[in-house]
Amino acid sequence: MTYQKFRDRQKSPTKRFLLILGLIMFAVYFSIGVCIIFWDKFPLLYGVDKIWKIAFGLLLIAYSFFRFIRLIKNQQHD
Repeated sequence: MTYQKFRDRQKSPTKRFLLILGLIMFAVYFSIGVCIIFWDKFPLLYGVDKIWKIAFGLLLIAYSFFRFIRLIKNQQHD
């Protein structure tokens, strides 16, 4: 009986890999959003108005939190 509970708690290597990949992508989107907002001479958006940089950065940060919440819900469901 105890072994059955332990076996059910363990994640497969695929699920662990997807969890780690999801956390990495959350960090990537979040950090790019913060860089776009606070880095004045961001290489890809050089010459774009500050308001558009802030809007795009906030969009990336919101998307990263959306992905994180969806990742947590999927992990609780499994």
